[in-house]
Amino acid sequence: EALLHEGELIIARLDNRQFEVLMHEDEIEELASFETNNLDLFRIKNLWDITRFNARAIQLDFDLLTANRTSAPISATNRILGEENIFMEPGARVEFATINATAGPVYIGKDAEIMEGALIRGPFAMGEHAVVKMGAKIYGATTLGPWCKVGGEVSNSVLFGYSNKGHDGFLGDSVIGEWCNIGADTNNSNLKNNYTEVKLWNYPAGRFIKTGQQFCGLFMGDHSKCGINTMFNTGTVVGVSANIFGDGFPRNFIPSFAWGGAAGFTTFKTDKAFETAEAMMRRRNKTLDTLDRVILLKVFEESAHWRAWEKADA
Repeated sequence: EALLHEGELIIARLDNRQFEVLMHEDEIEELASFETNNLDLFRIKNLWDITRFNARAIQLDFDLLTANRTSAPISATNRILGEENIFMEPGARVEFATINATAGPVYIGKDAEIMEGALIRGPFAMGEHAVVKMGAKIYGATTLGPWCKVGGEVSNSVLFGYSNKGHDGFLGDSVIGEWCNIGADTNNSNLKNNYTEVKLWNYPAGRFIKTGQQFCGLFMGDHSKCGINTMFNTGTVVGVSANIFGDGFPRNFIPSFAWGGAAGFTTFKTDKAFETAEAMMRRRNKTLDTLDRVILLKVFEESAHWRAWEKADA
């Protein structure tokens, strides 16, 4: 069975035999399909849709997760607006923070922490064990995945699990994958100086395409890192396991397993990339297992043609 929306596949339920066929990249015989055109859905078709729809997604998740439940008590040390739109899971810790939930809900996950002096404006959601550091300024709609650590200024952004932006610096209209680390005083531009439409790298098209967006920031793949004082231009795409450092603005598209910055790139060899990933994951009692390595090796292989310097060095 399959669900379609506007003629495109949304989800399919396969039996074991069909799944084996799919794994061998063979065609599956026709499935019984059902159209969902009458349902109120929003689809993530482009990278920027993740931030564009995030406010709505936070509200929907908030309604689902908090239905018929009571929030853990909020400490009297905090300054609160819209307390009815704030929900704290058991074990969450918030002291001497300012939270304004009048523009959207604020969800604080299990064992998460908002430190002293943080300023939070909803819509905002943070997963379990996530941390907002002292003096941070968070503008909605922003989502922090589990175990993320965030400081500085963040606006309309999504950080997936286990990623860190622990220091001062601006991150706006951006999406950061898992196991990323943003160095201190890193800043990204989310608005061009001439206020024109932002173009963004598109992998299927193999070129930059128009987004229709005036605000568009940094999109960074899993396991990528950047050093202190890194600057990212408006509408920058960084692949998987890239490591960016140095002064100046690097290019707006940085392929997977790139090592370097504005002065040029070399290839981040997979053995070294695995060592870095293992070191970061070890801090969260996680391991880089065989499947992780196979996936990353496949990404390395598939992204080789974007690393133009390898051709020059051949």
